[in-house]
This record gives sequence, structure tokens and C-alpha cells, in this order.
Amino acid sequence: MIVAVGVSNQPPDSEHLEPMLERIADNAGALPDVMTTDAGYCSEEHIKSCEQRGIDPHIATGRLSHGQPPPPLRGPFPNHLDARGRMVRKLRCKKGKKIYTRRKTIVEPVFGQSKEARGLRKFLLRGLEKANSEWSLICTGHNLLKLFRFRRAETNPAAATG
Repeated sequence: MIVAVGVSNQPPDSEHLEPMLERIADNAGALPDVMTTDAGYCSEEHIKSCEQRGIDPHIATGRLSHGQPPPPLRGPFPNHLDARGRMVRKLRCKKGKKIYTRRKTIVEPVFGQSKEARGLRKFLLRGLEKANSEWSLICTGHNLLKLFRFRRAETNPAAATG
């Protein structure tokens, strides 16, 4: 199932979180309990927005600067931390790490497989609306292939190994 997809001609991700949440709600009928996003969406505003909607956000905060010590993992969250600091701490704890790590196996393979296995290095159609349609078609094909392989493995376990 395609939860929500979109293409933009605007480089920063940050302005697209709210519209994507609306698409998710429209397509799936509800918002997720937990959400992972990359560092492009990290802002205090987005963290608060997700929490107000009942979503437990796990938003990457970027990399540590060279020589910067990682925040401590144990003990209560210090009161002086802002939303970004709390997110850094949340992603470093065992539960947060486990949740965010799943992103590597759920979201990122779609991009890698589309680029490498299917040769999508650029859109064939021009214009934002057409590019959105093309990306939706690519994602639908990706999901149909996953469903086909799942059903084939379910009915013929030997086919799954070969």
C-alpha cells in the first residue's frame, strides 16, 4: 500500500512534512503512531506538531560535529534540552535506535531499488504534476512487486529461496 508519496521542486524537505501528513491521513484513514524521518525534517516546530497529532516522532538530527561528545544515554532527560536535544537523546536510547533503524529497511530500499534496479536516474516526464504521477506509478510498481513476491513465497516456499 502506498501510504503517501510526493515530488517537489523545492530543495528543503522541512516545508513538506505537514502536507505529507495530510496525504497520509487521506490515503490511510489515520496517522501513524510512530514516524521516522530524515534530518531534513528536524525542527522544533515539526517535533511539536507530530506530538500534538499523537505521533511519536523519530527525526534524525544530523551528525555530531568532529570532536563533539555524544549526549549521555542514561538518566532522566536534562530540563535544559530543547526539542532537538531531546530528539538526539531519544534516538540514542535503545528503543529509539531500534525504531529509527527500521527506516533503513522500510523506506530507503525504495529509493535504492528504483535507482539501481530500475534505472530511475531522472524523471522521463517534465513538470511537477507529471513527475508526481511518474513517481506514484514507480512506487505502485514497487509495492505490487513486493506483494507478488510475498504471495508467491506464501504459496510456494521453495520459490522464495530461488
